[in-house]
Amino acid sequence: MSAEPTPAPTTPTTPTTPAEPRTGIWLIGARGSVATTTVTGAAAVAAGLHPATGMVTETPAFADAGLPPLSALVFGGHDTTACPLPKRAEQLAAAGVLPHGLPSALAAELTAADAEIRPGGPGPGDTRGDEELIAAFAADLTGFRARHDLARVVVVNVASTEPAPGGDDTRLPASSLYAAAALAAGCPYVNFTPSTGLHHPALAASAAASALPYAGRDGKTGQTLLRSVLAPMFHQRALAVRAWSGSNLLGGGDGAALADPAAAAAKNAGKERVLADTLGTAPEGEVHIDDVPAMGDFKTAWDHIAFDGFLGTRMILQTIWQGVDSSLAAPLVLDLARLLARAHETGLTGPRPELGFFFKDPDGGSSSLAEQYTALLAFAGRLGETR
Repeated sequence: MSAEPTPAPTTPTTPTTPAEPRTGIWLIGARGSVATTTVTGAAAVAAGLHPATGMVTETPAFADAGLPPLSALVFGGHDTTACPLPKRAEQLAAAGVLPHGLPSALAAELTAADAEIRPGGPGPGDTRGDEELIAAFAADLTGFRARHDLARVVVVNVASTEPAPGGDDTRLPASSLYAAAALAAGCPYVNFTPSTGLHHPALAASAAASALPYAGRDGKTGQTLLRSVLAPMFHQRALAVRAWSGSNLLGGGDGAALADPAAAAAKNAGKERVLADTLGTAPEGEVHIDDVPAMGDFKTAWDHIAFDGFLGTRMILQTIWQGVDSSLAAPLVLDLARLLARAHETGLTGPRPELGFFFKDPDGGSSSLAEQYTALLAFAGRLGETR
């Protein structure tokens, strides 16, 4: 009689935990400077290669808000250009915008994001109507969400500024086509540009019925950020501002886009609105935007403020802001995408005025940066209460 077979040894198993839900960030203008810096920066911070400098949501006040971690973000987007994302990152590194060597260290992450970039539009010769374009863009979004098993996808417009639509235009502007696609695909939406986006009258009913959170518009990164601090100072100190003039010198894609007077007018509207809302009236003076290609992605913003003091004494304040727009914008794009993803997770809908801290033209609320920050902190607390 043969002996019973010896049972095979078993290996103890470690209890598994559910995988971290992943969040998609779909960038309109996905191969531009802001988008490239956003993707590179998210990967660098997640890998511990660089600190999260400039990211408001990485400060202690947001630790308990339940925001998606940077390591759980997946990137894709639309663009009309063909330059691969790794190549664009190398160009930005050569220009001094990104740290030298960082694009090579993150080549796999950049290549993965580039594989999820789809052709935008409408391009030259594109005969598709608005509804066909919206359906195609929405299909790109739903396909992205399904491929990566994403909990949700936040659409963020970081494309170049477009002129405001005219009263006789029969077609939706490109930014509104992408915004409509976000609604159709059930995606929260952020307009980080002064372009029309969801503000088009034709989309008002769809936005209201979508049960989606959205925020915008026109990210507040440099000159207007400073204005939103200084204007309340003059108002609270009862100093009469007589004139506020400014000038912007910039190159790169933004400089070329804003060389169009109609696009520049759309951009300047937000800068002027901050002063009018805070001071009660728009002071004399204008903002001029000059395209200086030699400056590349760097820009200089100058402000000249004339004001009256006690007994009518005339005084002047001048400020100079020099920086890189994409480096200032990228951390805010990540902040907004994470906050709106969490808002969607908790069931919040409609325009989010609590995010006015990030915008020149917010969806309501104060124009004072200090008051906007207080509202943002309260919003973070509200998001944390539902955990």
